[in-house]
Amino acid sequence: MKFAIEKNVLLENLNNVVRGISTKNVIPVLNGIKFELTENGLTLMASDSELTVEAFIENKLIKNITSTGTVIISSKYILDIIRKMPSDVINFEMQESLKIRIYSDFNQYNLNCLDPSDYPNIKLISHKDPVLIRADILKELINQTSFAISTQELRPILTGLNIKINGDLLECLATDSYRLAKKNIKIDTPAEGDVNIVIPGKNVTELEHMLVDEEPVYMHVFNNRVLFQYKNIKFQTNLLSGTYPNTSNLIPTEFEIVVQAKKSDFMGAVDRAALLTQGKDKNIIKMKVENKEMVINSYASEIGKTEERLQVATDEKSNIDISFSAKYMMEALKTIKDDDILILLNNDVKPLVIKSLTDESLIQLILPIKTY
Repeated sequence: MKFAIEKNVLLENLNNVVRGISTKNVIPVLNGIKFELTENGLTLMASDSELTVEAFIENKLIKNITSTGTVIISSKYILDIIRKMPSDVINFEMQESLKIRIYSDFNQYNLNCLDPSDYPNIKLISHKDPVLIRADILKELINQTSFAISTQELRPILTGLNIKINGDLLECLATDSYRLAKKNIKIDTPAEGDVNIVIPGKNVTELEHMLVDEEPVYMHVFNNRVLFQYKNIKFQTNLLSGTYPNTSNLIPTEFEIVVQAKKSDFMGAVDRAALLTQGKDKNIIKMKVENKEMVINSYASEIGKTEERLQVATDEKSNIDISFSAKYMMEALKTIKDDDILILLNNDVKPLVIKSLTDESLIQLILPIKTY
């Protein structure tokens, strides 16, 4: 194997592929990135056996290909080496005994490599009827819901993002039992059959980081895995096994109290009130609505207390005193684009729902916390 490539081309693709490397890999060869060079171009692959990321660099983007071949280069060093190389063009030349020389006109590295014959045979097979979603829309879907994914292993199915597709309606949902985030969108081409999958939370976050424009993403769904094709990248992840709980009955459809507020004002008040309780387990603050006025307060016995008052639009009869996690509230509010929000309530033990005034497709739900 011998070739030359522009630094920025290789670096961009390595940055995406390295997302497939796990720090918990127990198979030594999976700590490396597979470089497979043919006359058609260079394929980079990284995998932890549950997540696989592949990027293909066409031969027209490679300066020259002198000889082809396959090698596994340790991921621990390759990214930093390429990033810090002083030249815009980087040369690779395979040596004897699984060693590779990476060099420019000014410097060189000689690295020990791993045996490519030890690398597992991973197939990234596409589907004849993929679901098509624009990259920026998929990124927003993940961003507006994935923060509510559970980090507790007690219920493994909740550590993933639930994606359902029925016809042209796609629903994205996450919950950790204390809060819930749900977003619906219409897709341009209806899916051939119903889809109901759960993607591991860590992998969904890695996918979201890769999506940077409005290019199409092709989603190929299989029984135990899903493959996303995006530009020259293939991103395949295993799915979580089991059935995601039916949460439709958890979201109230009727509300006794409807409060309209400015997101920036409400968010600022919650953020400031949370300062006194940020060291606490649940970061609890209290909200009282009465006579078209909202009072946000918090109390910490060893520090002191704070109180803020906001003017809100609500019914004259609205009267409620409720406590909730400031952290959960802030994370939910950050996903809403509009500055006018609706806070929908029933009583101090039933879930409170936050929505945009104009966008019905996004629902954020938080369970209140009893403070006595």
